[in-house]
Amino acid sequence: MSKCNIDHSLESVVAKLESQAEFLPGGLAEELGQFLSSDQPQDTLNEVFHLLKKYDLASAEERTERDRKLEQYIK
Repeated sequence: MSKCNIDHSLESVVAKLESQAEFLPGGLAEELGQFLSSDQPQDTLNEVFHLLKKYDLASAEERTERDRKLEQYIK
């Protein structure tokens, strides 16, 4: 995944999560929502945004990799 120089706001990350929630497995969307309810560093917000970006269009293999990375944040 390429690096982006744009800092994404908490609001934009939450909006991206909401738009992709139906495509995420199990309770991952809910757990990410809880994770985002506490203060997170800008680097984390940016990474989570990009893991969620176009999640619905990613291949099954790519989704599995993104799921693994997202789960690391909530554990």
